[in-house]
Amino acid sequence: MKAKRVISASSSRFASQLFNVITVVVMLVSLTALLLGKLMAGHKIGFLPFVLSLPPVMLWLGASIFVYASIAHHPNTLTTHYNKWAGYRFYGVMGSLVVVGPALYGLMGGWQGLMLVLGLAVAIIVPWALFDIYKAAREPWADMTIEVEL
Repeated sequence: MKAKRVISASSSRFASQLFNVITVVVMLVSLTALLLGKLMAGHKIGFLPFVLSLPPVMLWLGASIFVYASIAHHPNTLTTHYNKWAGYRFYGVMGSLVVVGPALYGLMGGWQGLMLVLGLAVAIIVPWALFDIYKAAREPWADMTIEVEL
């Protein structure tokens, strides 16, 4: 037996923006933690900026897989389109920084190297993510009716 379910336009829009919104928040929290860690750190605890800035990104890297997968099979193709490109952008930049990051970090070392690597990630990800959030908000979303098995 099948039943009809309605997926609201606002639900589809929210799902299309979710990955980008959380990514922007996490990247800005991590950058803020790095800067606050540098302000609080003395010469004897120079690792503090690193310790404060890394956990938000690492936690989101793990949690983002579940968010991405939960939205990947959404019935609205526009929602999956925005989710797909948010994932490509985030995982692409983070994967590239795994390869290029140590070399960039080595150029300056210390917290300046970390600032360069994290700043590069923020500079690439955040503007595109904000633009995608804006674009998704401007799309003509409509309610969808789907049939589901009971």
